[in-house]
Amino acid sequence: MTATKRKEAPLDPFKRALTLTPLHRRRRIVEVVFTSEPPGLAGKTARVPEPSRVPTKDEIAVIRGHADAAALAVACHDDGLHPALAPSGGDARAVFEAIEQARVEAIGAKRMEGVAANLNARMENRYARSRVTPETERSEAPLSDALALLVRERLTGLAPPAKARALVNLWRPWIEERARTLLDRMPETLLDQDAFGRLARDLLAALNLADQLDQGDEQSESDQNGESDPDASDDQDENAESQDRAELASESRAEQDDASDETLDDQEDGATDQLDRDSESADLPRRSEPWRPNTSVLDDPEAFGYKVFTRAYDEIVAAEDLCDQDELDRLRAFLDKQLQALHGAVSRLANRLQRRLLAQQNRGWDFDLDEGTIDAARLARVVVDPMHPLMFKQERETQFRDTVVTLVLDNSGSMRGRPIMVAACCADILARTLERCGVKVEILGFTTRAWKGGHSREAWLNAMKPPLPGRLNDLRHIIYKSADMPWRRARRNLGLMMREGLLKENIDGEALAWAHQRLLARPEQRRILMMISDGAPVDDSTLSVNSGSYLERHLRQVIEEIETRSPVELLAIGIGHDVTRYYRRAVTVTDAEELAGVMTEKLAELFDEEHARRQLHRSTPSMVRAKRRKLH
Repeated sequence: MTATKRKEAPLDPFKRALTLTPLHRRRRIVEVVFTSEPPGLAGKTARVPEPSRVPTKDEIAVIRGHADAAALAVACHDDGLHPALAPSGGDARAVFEAIEQARVEAIGAKRMEGVAANLNARMENRYARSRVTPETERSEAPLSDALALLVRERLTGLAPPAKARALVNLWRPWIEERARTLLDRMPETLLDQDAFGRLARDLLAALNLADQLDQGDEQSESDQNGESDPDASDDQDENAESQDRAELASESRAEQDDASDETLDDQEDGATDQLDRDSESADLPRRSEPWRPNTSVLDDPEAFGYKVFTRAYDEIVAAEDLCDQDELDRLRAFLDKQLQALHGAVSRLANRLQRRLLAQQNRGWDFDLDEGTIDAARLARVVVDPMHPLMFKQERETQFRDTVVTLVLDNSGSMRGRPIMVAACCADILARTLERCGVKVEILGFTTRAWKGGHSREAWLNAMKPPLPGRLNDLRHIIYKSADMPWRRARRNLGLMMREGLLKENIDGEALAWAHQRLLARPEQRRILMMISDGAPVDDSTLSVNSGSYLERHLRQVIEEIETRSPVELLAIGIGHDVTRYYRRAVTVTDAEELAGVMTEKLAELFDEEHARRQLHRSTPSMVRAKRRKLH
């Protein structure tokens, strides 16, 4: 008998044909995978959208467009040359990489009509849900997208998609006024990545992004200088910090020094003059204590060297106010689809955490009391004998302290893609779990309203660029779920993290201070603050006009204040970034997939430590010594 041949699925031929597309260059074989994650090329894996069961003609063209874009990136882009040309980071790098992607796609579009049609379908699909209108402010429209579409227009002659024309028209006059000649020269260097990259750097300089290019050049020059100390930059930062502290200390003592100049001049006269000065100083009015030791960086950051140019454009906004309900429903549906893949593993961890917490609470009731809450089980006794007094109950005092947990999620652009999706899923499941255990959860996010400064930078420019303006961007602090809001009402808000264009810059110090202030206002006895981030604070607008360690120094000051002087318990989780150099209680995960397990384990450790500490206080001295040895 011959084996029965398995019937092939209708989409298998299409997937096989797309997978076998020759994606290779210099022995670099690229694997094509169909997934619900954002499409793109990552290392040796090209992600393309999973087709629906009965895909339309347009959907097939979009999927082919993603595969063609990955193939062109492999064939027409030199990974070894790119780091030497690209800026080190920030807005300039995002713009540069968008321009380079437009170049490699233009090469394929000009040579193959089918590829051009697929890429055009992909572009139409990308901007189909664009919310940019002619009335949108330019600071809310991403410059990288607009410039990439303009470069594509110059290289291929194709107009921007209909849904993206408003975005391009917002930036076109400003860009062409400064860089029309450079844009016109780009078709000449289409096939030369090196020449095109240098022309793109000139374009960035013409668009006032040269400060980031200069920082990269200065860094490379310092690395090439043989006489320079490799730790010179660190020493300069430490010298700058020590100089700042010296200046602050000298200012706080200025009034005392001025008043005691004559006294110091008389010290050479001997012990008699010293006694005279002591008696005179006793008659003087007592001076106020120096303000520095009694001042908190959380209350007065300017006293510690952290300035804000203007707070007029900062906002604290609820997630439901940032987009309409229909879009929130669509984003939540997308998050639920992603949640299915993580649900099994994260649910097991969440259930383990729930069992630990419920085991510690030990709730119970005392019955047959003269006062308290009416016992519903003894209502019949009231009917039979209304004068019977023992019909009340009271809940025993629980050993488990009222607790609130605040999750602060980094909503910066570097979290785009899988990291922010995993963070949203973990926050969702953790909120449900802790709510079932009677622990209230608050979920907050932090980012900025615009790239490159927004209204704050415009106000600084209109003020004739005063030196050292301090923080120079518009903050956006988002409340996804308040502590008193039930999870069922807040679940839709978490989908906002999937919204395109939400994630921008991150200023961690002020976000941490804001979350800490909200926690202090809570009535719960125990307060836990968990920060989830993937890097150091970065805001190009602020760092371009202040010292390079400006935001990081403020973050360290806030962390030190919370860890040493606050009742709030602080812990941090870094995604691909070492946060142990900032926080005393911290852990770093190398992959976003590990975030769920680390979040639950760290919270479980906190509650286990609290439970062990309570048991330790109630033990006899001999038991105390034994338990301390076990804890340590």
